Amino acid sequence: MNTEKAAYKLYNTIPGRMVLKVLTMPAVSKLAGLYMDCPVSKIHIKSFVKNNNINLYDYEDKDYKSFNDFFTRKIKKYNRIVNYNPENFISPCDAKLTVCPITKDKISGNSRFKIKGSYYNLNELLRNSKLAANYEGGYCLIFRLSVDDYHRYCYIDNGKKSRNIYIKGKLHTVMPVALERKKVFSENCREYTVMRTDNFDDVIQMEVGAMLVGKIQNHDGKGKTVRGQEKGMFLYGGSTIILLVKQDIININDNIIENSKNNIETKVKFGETIAYHA
Repeated sequence: MNTEKAAYKLYNTIPGRMVLKVLTMPAVSKLAGLYMDCPVSKIHIKSFVKNNNINLYDYEDKDYKSFNDFFTRKIKKYNRIVNYNPENFISPCDAKLTVCPITKDKISGNSRFKIKGSYYNLNELLRNSKLAANYEGGYCLIFRLSVDDYHRYCYIDNGKKSRNIYIKGKLHTVMPVALERKKVFSENCREYTVMRTDNFDDVIQMEVGAMLVGKIQNHDGKGKTVRGQEKGMFLYGGSTIILLVKQDIININDNIIENSKNNIETKVKFGETIAYHA
């Protein structure tokens, strides 16, 4: 059974939902992560490469010590070109991108965005109402990483960043079937930082853990950011990065906006231009 069919059964059948209560517990992902760090887990690499059509030539040549060592493999620099033009807003990762306008709820007054039929309250997402209010009228950019994507990510601009703020939660998968049934981004474990960028005002970058990806590994605490420099990585599985951008800061590429309106994700790459300074 492939992963999409398995996820459908987990979220859409009674037996599946019973199993789901266990699988979404962080302790389960922690145990899976411990196994993926063991040398014996190397036995899964060959089938993983074949099933996901991964071209190993794109990555640095290395003798991998475990499956997680392989999963967090580094790509050759010339295979991901970072755009350093200060007018260009870049993608922090390889992913499937959806862009959502951030609007104000007429009843509650909270800033929110909508994806896959679910409304997300920014205050619930950040657990900081004052911070959430700063992004009303702006954009929420959702970068969904699947298992075949490169799982390292970078800073989108030069500047300074706050400390990393970790929020405990569950660990649902980030596959579309889960997004349709659960408020995954406000339920899952996540970590965010506020980046005071040189060119795009204050941007929030949030990494969201997913089923079997309880570990989000950010390299830096409070300090400087450098465009294109590696910010961190996810361990095994699918995961998501969310960027919150203030109103009137960027103009997002027309094809990305059009695809998002039609509920279509746009494939993007680490370092490529996805928007321009407004």
